[in-house]
This record gives sequence, structure tokens and C-alpha cells, in this order.
Amino acid sequence: MRNIKYIIAIIGLFVAMLSCSEEYLNEPKPTDVVSPDVIYGSYEGARAHIAGILRRTRGQFLNTENGNLGSMYFAREVKGNISALSGSWFRDDYENNFREPNSSRSQFSWNFPYYLINQVNSFIEGVERSTAISEDNKKILLGQAYTMRAYFYFELSLEFQHTYTYDPNLQAPPIYTKSNVTAGQSMSTMKDMYKLITDDLERAIAIGTLNRDNRSYFSKAVSYGTAARVYQVMGNWPKAQEYANKAYGGNMDVVLSPQFYASGFDDMNRGNEWLLADPQQADQSSYYWLAPHAFYTRTESAYNNAFINKSFVALFSPTDVRNQFFKTGAGITDYREWYTRKFKFAFTSHLVLMRTPEMILIEAEAMYKQGDDTGAHGLLYKLQKNRDAQAIKSSNVGEALYEEILTERKKELYGEIGVEWYDAKRLRRGLPRDTWHRVNLSNNPMLPDDKRFFLKIPQSEIDANPNIPKDINNNR
Repeated sequence: MRNIKYIIAIIGLFVAMLSCSEEYLNEPKPTDVVSPDVIYGSYEGARAHIAGILRRTRGQFLNTENGNLGSMYFAREVKGNISALSGSWFRDDYENNFREPNSSRSQFSWNFPYYLINQVNSFIEGVERSTAISEDNKKILLGQAYTMRAYFYFELSLEFQHTYTYDPNLQAPPIYTKSNVTAGQSMSTMKDMYKLITDDLERAIAIGTLNRDNRSYFSKAVSYGTAARVYQVMGNWPKAQEYANKAYGGNMDVVLSPQFYASGFDDMNRGNEWLLADPQQADQSSYYWLAPHAFYTRTESAYNNAFINKSFVALFSPTDVRNQFFKTGAGITDYREWYTRKFKFAFTSHLVLMRTPEMILIEAEAMYKQGDDTGAHGLLYKLQKNRDAQAIKSSNVGEALYEEILTERKKELYGEIGVEWYDAKRLRRGLPRDTWHRVNLSNNPMLPDDKRFFLKIPQSEIDANPNIPKDINNNR
């Protein structure tokens, strides 16, 4: 046990040292800071490396607005109509003008996933070369790693191009499957990137396991869930339905915990809904960088600068457990009238990355898209009834039923993954904002396939990578 703790400590230092630079391509990192023989000389050592990589997903990468996965999701969240911001944090994302090549948003959304991808590539190579790890244990480790790589490339695809169905042949960020490359790769295509993503996920599903240490690890359930998201974006509805169902196990009664909805979304171990989380602890916290908790919460120790649109509040019945909205004391014409207590802020609050209700709603959407309106409606109503004992099944059919499914996604997932932006982008819809907002964008609305749905390539990457055209941002 003492040796394992020693290995974890070394790898934690190793990961911290590597995190000091954001220039993934310009400054490739050595693999011998800690000997591969130490890291991959045992299954336990390799598991410790996984733990180190996961720790970086929740750390403090660049600054308050660009710290971790929560920062990326919250930046998407505030671009829509549900939330409004006061103050400076995430202000430029809220105003939908934070996409230029020298912006910290473009820099972070590029460098952060690539940093993690490089770590995962190094891990894959080390595990595959190891002669000390059994083949069965290699499968367990690689199942996690392939899912992680797919997950981070998927985030890159969302950040830096139109959605996949717009045109799969459009340019996408470069693909790296080897660690510590010495030269930048050319831009790929969305088709190539999604082939890598789906290949990695299918491989992970084939070899992975449902067992894991805790809900911060990428088990096979997370492989299923990530695949469900990817196939949802691609419009591959049979695959999206299959994997969404497998992600939550197909039994809604055992994977939903409505009684915990009002507890603050701060503990991945409370209830049965969290599929993937970034847990914080006192000595491994992102502190005030934790989005959304530090921004929605109303406490003296948080930023308290995010408010909820009154039109969104009106969608919830008084008996819905998700109705966690309260008045601030501001006037009825003030954008700061309502706030949410969905998220509880503390330095030890956990960040939710994936939950079972999302999978249930992906399955319902996939059923609808394949012509099974009855099945989709039944699944939707079962979730609604779980959230509100007084819920009444709607009479919606056709397009009205589909809109009800999408509305339920907003009600269930707001604040978590940027669901409003995510759905508008993948479905090639606009993202209108009403006049209630501090910045209403009525004179410059987000239209379908608007270029503001993705970021420009960072100038630092263009300068460092000779294989990316200097004028690549001219038409972006």
C-alpha cells in the first residue's frame, strides 16, 4: 500500500509539472519525467496514472473562466436564453462575442482537450507496451482510455466547427493518436474525426467493464453514454437509442432519484443518477473556478452572478422536484428576479458531467426520430411522472411531441452541459434570446448554423503549426 501511495504521489507531481504549459503542440512533453517502468510496471501504477489524468479535468487550467470541463460547459450554458449574467465572469460568452483567435476562450477550448488527449495517448502507449500488466487488466485500462480520448475529441468537434450533419467534409481540428509529437498535423475533417471517435468508443465498449472505483472513472456505462451523445449528434438514431438504453441499464425505476434533486448537485454518491462526475475535495479543489456552482449559488462565498429567465421558471409546476427557483427581491422587470438553488457551492462540491435522465431523453428522442411516437411519449411521461407526482400526460403528437422532449431536456439538464446551446447546434436551429436579458441580442440573434456556434482556430496554434494555413480563420 505504501508503494502505491508513493506511485500516486509521483504521478500527481508528474501531471502537475506537465500542466504548467498550455502549448500542447509547440512544446511536446517528455515521457521520462517518471519512468514508464514505474508507471506501467503494475496495474496499480497504471490506475494511478488514470487518476492523475482525471484530476486535471477538474483542475485550474488557465483562469476562472477557463479552468476545467465545468468552465467549457458553463460557457455554452450562458449563450442561450435560460440564464443571464451580471458582472464580468463569463460575460463575453454570455454576449456571444468570445470566439476570436486571440481570445482566452479559443485558447482554452483548444489547448485543454489536446493536453488531456496527449496524456491519454501516452497512457495507451504505456499500457499496450507493458509486459507487467495482464491482458485482462489491459482491457480494463484501455476501455477507460479509449472512452476518454473519444470524449475529449468530441468536445473539440463541438467547439471548433459546425455540427457534423451540416457537412462532414468540413475542416476539423488535427488528429493525434501518438503522444509527444514533434510537429503539428494538418487539419482533419469532421468525417475523419468522428470516425476516430466512434472507433474508439466501439473498441472501448467491446473490451471495457462496468466496474470502477467511483463515478469519476470512465466505465463502460460512460462509454455507452458518450456513444449515445455522439450518435445523437450524428443523427444515427438506432445507435443513439441502443447505447442510451445501455448507459442507464434500461430500468428507469432503479436509476432515478428525484428525492435527491433538491440536495444541491454536490455529491456524486447521492442517489443513482450520476454516470460521470468530477469530484472535488479540500486538497484537490478548483475552488472559485467551479462552474456552475460558484456562479448560480446565492452565498457570500460565491460569485452569485447567474440568474434564471422567468419564462423558463414558468415551465415548472409547483410540485416538480426540479422547481428549485427563488426570487432575489429584484423587481418583476429585472433580469435578476429569479435564481436557482439547483447547485450548492463548496470547495468540495462535485461537478456532474453525465446523468441517467439525459440518457433516457436521448432514447426517447431516438424513438421519436425512428417513428415510434408511442414509445417515445411513454418514456417521456414516465420521466415526467418521476419528477412530478402530479404530472399529467400530454396529448402531444408529431412535432409537438418532439418539442416536448426537447423542452424536457432543458428542464432536466439546465446548468449542467449547456443543453440549450448543444441542442440548437446539433439540430441546426437558432438560439433566440428574449428581451428580458441584460444583453438580449435582438438586433443580432443567433441564427441556424450561425458561425458563433463555434470558435476560430487559436492564433498561437496557427503560428506554431506550419501545416495549418495562415488564413484559415478568414471564412470562419
